[in-house]
Amino acid sequence: MKTMSTATSRSRPALLAAVLLAAGLALAGCSAGGGSNSASPGGSQSGTIGKAPAVGDAASGGTSGSGSAATADRSVVVTGTMTITTGAPLTESAKAVAIVEGAGGRIDGRTENAASNGDRGSATLVLRIPARVLNQTLDALRKLGRVDQLATNSADVTAQTQDLGARIDALKASTARLLELEAKATTTTDLVAIENALSERQGELESLEAQQRGLNDQISMSTITLTLRSDAAAPPVKPADFWAGLGTGWAAFVSFWTTALVVLGVLIPWLAFAGLALLAVFGIRRVRRRRVAARKAATPPNE
Repeated sequence: MKTMSTATSRSRPALLAAVLLAAGLALAGCSAGGGSNSASPGGSQSGTIGKAPAVGDAASGGTSGSGSAATADRSVVVTGTMTITTGAPLTESAKAVAIVEGAGGRIDGRTENAASNGDRGSATLVLRIPARVLNQTLDALRKLGRVDQLATNSADVTAQTQDLGARIDALKASTARLLELEAKATTTTDLVAIENALSERQGELESLEAQQRGLNDQISMSTITLTLRSDAAAPPVKPADFWAGLGTGWAAFVSFWTTALVVLGVLIPWLAFAGLALLAVFGIRRVRRRRVAARKAATPPNE
């Protein structure tokens, strides 16, 4: 019995030291991952996040050589805005949804305003488009109307993805080591210490994995805010050259005469009524004059 007690008392400090050593190594690994911007390219890391091409390379199939390899190793988050003027914003909004969903994307936000005060309505959509087909989808959206504005921004998050991958790998290694120590624990004190450290590592690991999933979604699905508006809400477009000026002048000429014909159509009934009224007045005056003349002719002159 003394021998077993002595062995147990000797193993307890060693086990506690192992727990503390594993925890210290985990913390050191996380700190090293946070301070490093690169990960081992040869190893298969469970924390690897999917890569997305930049806007100009999306779904282009890539090119051979070092340029395509460098692009494939980058993690890029693409965001942007797009403004389209169209004659039927609400109708085109439904078409935009169909285009994005047909490309494998989704709609994260949708706001529509009904027509009022000469405005044909408007719509604002938050589009999530797969990065690999971003350019093709934008080209399809261009056909909905006149593109007044398109701006995209690419943010390289390669260092952030590698940092998360390294920290996740370190925490997984620490967790695996703590599980091994938990299986070998012989006292309640050792078991409680290991479980506390294990719970802390697992909580941090779940938090980092959630961040990784969110970043992965931003990389794989580009975010474009699309605004559809009518001509009434769009600012006037200034002609940029002679032919644009000629087109603007012709449009103004046609618009003037179209408006003039509309006004004439509105005035014709009133003009006709006014003409008939004048004819009636002139007719009555003429009859009166004839009667006066007849009376004067029938009355003998005074001698």
